[in-house]
Amino acid sequence: MTRLRLGVNIDHVATIRNARGGSYPDPMRAAELAMAAGADGITAHLREDRRHISDADIEALAVITRKRGRPLNFEMAVTAEMEAIALAHVPHAACLVPERREERTTEGGLDVAGGHNAIAPVVRRLVEAGIRVSCFIDADPVQAQASKDIGAQVIELHTGAYCDAVRERTGEADRLLANLRNTAAEAGRLGLEVHAGHGIDYETVKPIAAIPELAELNIGHFLIGEAIFVGLVPAIQRMRALMDQARANSEAELAQRISR
Repeated sequence: MTRLRLGVNIDHVATIRNARGGSYPDPMRAAELAMAAGADGITAHLREDRRHISDADIEALAVITRKRGRPLNFEMAVTAEMEAIALAHVPHAACLVPERREERTTEGGLDVAGGHNAIAPVVRRLVEAGIRVSCFIDADPVQAQASKDIGAQVIELHTGAYCDAVRERTGEADRLLANLRNTAAEAGRLGLEVHAGHGIDYETVKPIAAIPELAELNIGHFLIGEAIFVGLVPAIQRMRALMDQARANSEAELAQRISR
């Protein structure tokens, strides 16, 4: 297994900034600190209602990530407005997500299979511009296949249901983790790169990070919240260490099974 990358989502630094309507705390400073702390890239979701990240933030992030040689992962709804913004800035990656104005956060994966005709042309234009396209989906092999069919190079698995089940002790965690593993394995067979994100914290990261097909985790809300107590750099460094430990343990277990 290759090293698992960590993308840090800085949306909620902007949420805090916007609560007072000023310029502090600055999401650009958070991005710089995240990269210095070991983040392999920066993720930001420009929502249609601009509740956190702004257009100016995306413009600034595009500049500083290029300067630092790190990828910008631009999360976006499948709309003409967001497509135009992505094509204007040409981020390293665009992650297509579902979006509803009334939701507090992204509540599920994109229905790529059901929205094929609307999503496929957007994917084609983004790919033609040199943007790596990811579809944020629930753990469902049908959605992984649909993502492949429309030309996406990457899927990102929605881990929120699994993380909620772990925290709430509902008894569903094992089944949901198995779904994540099975979908990741199927996506790998299809030749898709596999990412995961949403709701991941210190308690849930290791079982997810151990999934061998995963190439990247995108984590935001928890890290920004933890930073209030310990600082952003230590919060990211601990997450990075847990990811690396999970990968090392998984590789050791695989080696033991092969040697038997």
